[in-house]
Amino acid sequence: MFSGIVEEAATIVNRVSEQGNLHLTMKCSFINELKIDQSVSHNGVCLTIVSLADDTYTVTAIKETLDKTNLGLLNTGDKVNLERSMKIDGRLDGHIVQGHVDQTAVCTQVEENDGSWYFTFEYEVDKEKAKQGYMTVEKGSVCVNGVSLTVVNSKDNSFRVAIIPYTYEFTNFHQIKKGTVVNLEFDIIGKYLSKLIKTI
Repeated sequence: MFSGIVEEAATIVNRVSEQGNLHLTMKCSFINELKIDQSVSHNGVCLTIVSLADDTYTVTAIKETLDKTNLGLLNTGDKVNLERSMKIDGRLDGHIVQGHVDQTAVCTQVEENDGSWYFTFEYEVDKEKAKQGYMTVEKGSVCVNGVSLTVVNSKDNSFRVAIIPYTYEFTNFHQIKKGTVVNLEFDIIGKYLSKLIKTI
């Protein structure tokens, strides 16, 4: 489980395709604190560390993950938002994030606004999924590339988020532009509430 508070935007130093899998090798500042079998969020995708070598580590994404996320679009040199799993005695600074990406979205607009930025994202809507809570609500939470954010201007198939300078600089939001594909995880509480309403 994660909180959507990114620790670092790490760099991909190698990518290797093997049958339907993709092995991504990353370089980050807290490599000495990692271990094999540890779960780390990569752009909001929970992946397991499979190997450690020198100052890098490697994770593997399977075909299903590649089909539902933006990981297969990443190249060597790209930045990836990292977050280690929450400690049970830690503060929940963002919101409850599972690391299970629901789908991707496309950035349709980036607006600078007096030192901060507004990003607009559009996504495909499945009406049945929407009834199950796979949607945004005004002032609700959404996870974009592993970043916990507050929704503004929520519409049927799009929403905006406001990005402060710190988030812009220390996550990969500074690389997102019009046309960039990002990962979305909708709020798990909304999903549970939607299902509960159906069963009552």
